[in-house]
Amino acid sequence: MARTRPPVLAAVCSAALLVPAPPALAHTPDARERAPRRAGGAQEGSVMAADLLGKVKGCAQISRGRYRSDEQAPANIPVCGKGDAVYWKADMDIDCDGRPGVHCNTRTDPLFMSTTAYQDSHGSALGAESLPYVVVPGASPIWTPASHGIRGGTVAAIIYRDKIQYAVVGDTGPNDVIGEASYATAVNLGINPDPVQGGAAGEVTYILFKNTTVRPIESHGAAVALGEAQAKKFLSVN
Repeated sequence: MARTRPPVLAAVCSAALLVPAPPALAHTPDARERAPRRAGGAQEGSVMAADLLGKVKGCAQISRGRYRSDEQAPANIPVCGKGDAVYWKADMDIDCDGRPGVHCNTRTDPLFMSTTAYQDSHGSALGAESLPYVVVPGASPIWTPASHGIRGGTVAAIIYRDKIQYAVVGDTGPNDVIGEASYATAVNLGINPDPVQGGAAGEVTYILFKNTTVRPIESHGAAVALGEAQAKKFLSVN
């Protein structure tokens, strides 16, 4: 389960980043899990970010309340719905949980957890370093994701500036905070992926497609294929 990092921890824990992770912690993903590393956040697929952003202008709020971007921030982020998609616009915090590796481990991330809310097809935790995934809030009176067809493995399109990253729902977070994705998601969007000092303060758009499931959940190729198909379908509906 992902956790929100209080702002004061960045200063307290920055010294931990000076100690390199031991090689023994490294994890080499298998072919199904391995995520492409795209220098500078290259375009993924043929759907354009501007087209999807144009489709989610405005907000028909489906959440009963609003979320915070961080623990100390005001609760001003609604979950919106349109057609077969739900979406929100927030910042991006970095989730480094799951299988430990060179960049995600107890030395680089003081809040590191070796588990994720959802597991891969082998029953193991997902790998934040290699798999693009998005974190959704835990069920609460604010919103229950499952009631809108959002579960582990749901496919998502995450947009930052002019780039789209297809991903899966791979972890859950605090029930009153929203706006978090895996280390690999940040890398592929050109966002600083550091689990302590990284992330994006600017607007990131998260579009999740209802009642979809990527199989196996750890296959980024499957997420891209399904995500692009859903994005094109979403754009085609008035």
